[in-house]
Amino acid sequence: MKIEQRHDWCLTTEEAIAIQQALRGEIITTDQMDEVRYVAGIDVGFESEGTITRAAVAVLSLETLQLQDKAIARRPTTFPYIPSFLSFREVPAVLDALQKLTILPDLLLCDGQGIAHPRRFGIACHLGLLTHLPAIGVAKSLLVGTHAEVPDERGCWVPLTHKGEMIGAALRTRPKTKPVYISSGHRVSLETAISYVMRCTTRYRLPETTRFAHNLASGPAIDQPLSQSAKPPQQSEQMKLF
Repeated sequence: MKIEQRHDWCLTTEEAIAIQQALRGEIITTDQMDEVRYVAGIDVGFESEGTITRAAVAVLSLETLQLQDKAIARRPTTFPYIPSFLSFREVPAVLDALQKLTILPDLLLCDGQGIAHPRRFGIACHLGLLTHLPAIGVAKSLLVGTHAEVPDERGCWVPLTHKGEMIGAALRTRPKTKPVYISSGHRVSLETAISYVMRCTTRYRLPETTRFAHNLASGPAIDQPLSQSAKPPQQSEQMKLF
């Protein structure tokens, strides 16, 4: 995988803001993607009281939603937890994990925001731009913006707006659960992003890509060999919260 390093990662918040503002103009929010066969879920957990960043990538077949490849990478955590700066804390380890893959994904589904971000440059934008891969933000909670009530029916969505601009969608993936927040990351339109998220979602609130990646990023510390490719991870008590 070709990854473009555009800047350093040990930064002040002022330097990080400048990078977000400089790079956001390169984000493409229309469909510029080839056939999608493999979709990757990306999630990040932390070990040793937050001092170690543990990034996980799970590559699934879009047709079967079965696990085909996975990778975990760890790095010392060098950026503090500050809302709207998630990518500077998590992306370095994610890039390490992506470089370990043997199957190149055609689409990234990131646990976080795309352009639904105060400066329109969330983690899905950052990863999409550096990897040159289409990317979607799939967030469990709202970072910025407002929306109307989402009809309580699978697949229904309403626009998410901020400062008069449509920045994403609040999507109901499962009745009687909270919506998830979808936004373009890079090279994917919002309508296409919603379609792929729904294709990756079965009977749970979160898409299978996110569930697999979360299990890898926040599960037992010992990395297990690829053995559960025939079925999704079991719904743990932690996952039920989603």
